[in-house]
Amino acid sequence: MTRRAGATKSLAALGVLLLAAAARAPAAAGEAPGAAAAADLETLRAVERGLRWLADRQNKDGSWSGAIGFKLNKDYKIESVDKPHVGVTALAGIAFLAGGHLPGRGAYGENIERATEFITGCVDETSGFIARNGTRMYSHAFATLYLAEVAGMSQRADVRGKLQRAVDLIVKSQNQYGSWRYEPFAVESDMSITVCQLMALRAARNIGIKVPRTTIDRAVNYVRGSYVASDEYDFFLMRDDYYFLLRGSFKYQKQEDTRSSFALTAAGIASLYNAGVYSDDRLRDSLEILEQTYDRMSRRSTHYFYWYGHYYAVQAMYVAGDPWWSRYYERIRRDLLAAQHRDGNWENDIGPGDAFGTAVAAIILQVPYAYLPILQR
Repeated sequence: MTRRAGATKSLAALGVLLLAAAARAPAAAGEAPGAAAAADLETLRAVERGLRWLADRQNKDGSWSGAIGFKLNKDYKIESVDKPHVGVTALAGIAFLAGGHLPGRGAYGENIERATEFITGCVDETSGFIARNGTRMYSHAFATLYLAEVAGMSQRADVRGKLQRAVDLIVKSQNQYGSWRYEPFAVESDMSITVCQLMALRAARNIGIKVPRTTIDRAVNYVRGSYVASDEYDFFLMRDDYYFLLRGSFKYQKQEDTRSSFALTAAGIASLYNAGVYSDDRLRDSLEILEQTYDRMSRRSTHYFYWYGHYYAVQAMYVAGDPWWSRYYERIRRDLLAAQHRDGNWENDIGPGDAFGTAVAAIILQVPYAYLPILQR
């Protein structure tokens, strides 16, 4: 494809999204009709720059590269640099799907097709584990979610077969607590990894993949058990400028001596909503925490905590609806537009890298257009 042809297709795609924006995002009460349209145009242009940046950096094998490593307290321990990254590739693929592009169709259909081939090629035929270059269960979950979204939007039988194997691995490796950890079959557990697996399982189950109801129920119970409900936590325990414990937050691990954060709380809310738990009045406290700690989170705007947190916060607020959604989305939209680099990327200096930050930013900004099946309530 020539650069001119690619640009023409990108402009056509932008036109389609503008029509969607006009249909799905009416102006707020008291706002001039043109104001919402102008805001949407600015947002869509930012998304298009981000998607183009991602497309230009896709590897020949369909992957996106990143720093492979793991969370170490508030840092990110890098084990290898600039390697094809399963989790980053899955999130980049989801960013394109969030714009209404499909494998082989749309301005970025070829990019999705290649990403899908890479992810399916990483599925171990025996175990079902999706890994490459040392990636772990976080990446497996995002890759499983991606395959579920592709299967739901394209009805590809080959993808469904790989997806079922990936789901079976998650189901088999759930531990006695109803949760998961960094590697399959780990006996330890934590809430953030459990949320990733739960979201993937729900997406797969929604499109007819076999997922035992008991697996989801046990995971939901683990997340609910991570909720901080005791009055003794009805105040901030300021460990530093990031971690806290507050009634309504979700703990990293279920034992008492642990921590919570904006990201963990956002993940907890989003996963429960995704599992169909809408009527728990306690989640109002959780939504309030996201509003109260938003500015503290913004101090880490290039950290993987920031991207992980807002990836889930935007889903939580979208399902919660107004007034939560309008207040949140306008803040994050404004902040992301201001943070985007001129060439189209968003920075992630502590974590897998800029492809990760750019993919998540594009997903966040496109949530109002509700193309992803996982956003259907």
